Amino acid sequence: MPTPPAGNRDRDPAATGGATRARPEGPAGWTDAAGAGGAATAVARASDRGARIAAMAIALAWHTAIGLPAVLGAWSGLAAPMVVAAGWAVTAAIGVATGVRLLRGATPPARCLTVVLLVVDAAVFAAAGERYLFSAANWVWSGLAWFFLLVLWRRPVGWLLAVLGVHGVIALGAVLGQGATAPADLTRYAMYVYGTSSLPVAVFAGAAAIAVFARDRAATAAAAGAVAAEGVAAERAREDRRARLALVSGTAEEVLAALAAGHADPADPEVRRRCVLAAARLRRLIAESDDVPDPLLHELRAAADLAERNGLPIELIAIGVPPDLPVEVRRRLGDPLTAALADARRWARLTVVAGADEVVVSLVTPDHDGPDSTGPPGADEAGPVEHVHERDGEIRWTQTRWRRT
Repeated sequence: MPTPPAGNRDRDPAATGGATRARPEGPAGWTDAAGAGGAATAVARASDRGARIAAMAIALAWHTAIGLPAVLGAWSGLAAPMVVAAGWAVTAAIGVATGVRLLRGATPPARCLTVVLLVVDAAVFAAAGERYLFSAANWVWSGLAWFFLLVLWRRPVGWLLAVLGVHGVIALGAVLGQGATAPADLTRYAMYVYGTSSLPVAVFAGAAAIAVFARDRAATAAAAGAVAAEGVAAERAREDRRARLALVSGTAEEVLAALAAGHADPADPEVRRRCVLAAARLRRLIAESDDVPDPLLHELRAAADLAERNGLPIELIAIGVPPDLPVEVRRRLGDPLTAALADARRWARLTVVAGADEVVVSLVTPDHDGPDSTGPPGADEAGPVEHVHERDGEIRWTQTRWRRT
């Protein structure tokens, strides 16, 4: 069996008895694009992060700027100032640790921290004494609710309401235990509980509602974008179908018109060769619209299958995975090979060698008398695809090569 001309080409043109086979080698990489759900979640997280930062700033600023000076100013009058100060320090540490976790996107251990804060709540109420029961020195009245909000972040709002209810029960026990049972004291207690709990609850519920609203709006916008993209894709597909129809019409119209008018004889080898070429191009153009992982190999297999059905033993060998190539590049890689297959006699060997930056397609067939469908011998470099065709009286060798520029 003769060998191909020197160069980068197939060196074993032996046929395989009509079997068409492919040996793809190399891994294929696939990347899934983020969907509308991922975009909506990202927007919701961004909104939630802003609310978290605001809640942390309020809690720590209130605890430091209002609670600490009040404790220091009333130090000598407190029933147990060291207990009040220790409770303040424990709460501040919990606030800082919780804030760090929230900024990192994690959630704090809610049950454990809530129990610790409730213990601090009861201890400070008892340690403040009757004199400072309703003063700023008893900082758990106004400041502790914000720390409940932090440790219960991302939990259901019912959890916060339940904890604030326990906080109210602890405060009522302290009020009654200190003997503050006058109507004015009980009214003051009710106003303190309502005034110090309503704003944290509003912030907590509002942040959750805004995050849900932002997620829904982002999902709606992503869905609208997807619909618009589908419309653009449908229009592009329609234009592509029109372009393929025009190519198919130009390929087959002349042959069909000649046959219909009786100007061409179906028994004429040249007419049959033109019919085979038109059919191969039609098959490849139809294959362009198929949604497959390797469009170039799929289109070449379509042309090879047609040649095999016409009685040509052909071997198809694929090495590597072609990158994602535009339709025009695939056409320029496949058209010369399709035309050469229409002229092939006895056997053919089609080889595809693909890499990330280069794709080489070559065809080796026995030489025979008759014109070349791929054009005159030599090299044709037009754009990113090179085309080389050679014949030496024993074999014909056709190659197309694409390089990433």
